[in-house]
Amino acid sequence: MSVKRRTMDTAMQDRLLGIGSPIVLFLLWEIAARLHWIDVRFFPAPSSIFGEFVRLGASGELLSNTLTSLQRLAIGIVIGGVPALVLGLAMGLYRPINAAIDPLISATYPIPKSAILPLILLIFGLGESSKIAMVAIGMFYPVVINTAVGVRQIDKIYFDVGKNFGANRWNTFRTIAFPGALPFIMTGVKLGVGLGLILIAIAEMVGAKSGLGFLIWNAWQIFAVKTMYVGIISIAIIGFILTVILNEVERRLIPARATR
Repeated sequence: MSVKRRTMDTAMQDRLLGIGSPIVLFLLWEIAARLHWIDVRFFPAPSSIFGEFVRLGASGELLSNTLTSLQRLAIGIVIGGVPALVLGLAMGLYRPINAAIDPLISATYPIPKSAILPLILLIFGLGESSKIAMVAIGMFYPVVINTAVGVRQIDKIYFDVGKNFGANRWNTFRTIAFPGALPFIMTGVKLGVGLGLILIAIAEMVGAKSGLGFLIWNAWQIFAVKTMYVGIISIAIIGFILTVILNEVERRLIPARATR
């Protein structure tokens, strides 16, 4: 059997396991609920949760809240990710910038991002800005840290070759630093997107009138447990889809990683 065929078979097995494990979990959950092994007040059967999915989907409530959360998430990713990428490249390339910025990042990164939500609300208010700011903060740190580390691990000989060919700062950024650090950048982006999705749900639970976080919190207040599960599972599905998309982007940008 060829190496390519074995790789394809392994990939197929991984996909089947990835699809099969949630199905098995839901089946066990359904059986446990129907046999009353678990309290269905807190753990309703997946079939009843699916019925709530259908109801909320038909009413448009689920779609509306999902689109609102995705819009906030997308804007926050751009606002937090682009400056983080530029700053991370600069920190990796220029020692004085790294010496000035790295202590600030090291000091503020360990602060739980959810703990600064009251401060964000105080500064930006209860509107859209506070939700977007939370996502941007969650996106910023993983991208800037991973980008800076990625640039620093590039072999110095590539920068020397660039200097010998007269590469200016922009060319150094574009042709050496960015491509060389791309595997680390993609790791930072995936971590940042995941953290941003967590933070947007938290932010929407406070002072929001829309979004999946609001849907979950409002359902908790009125003890609509099935609706609460719909919101939680919707966030899980979005996270899975975003991971698949980013993995595909990474596979196309960095083919070497796809062969591992």
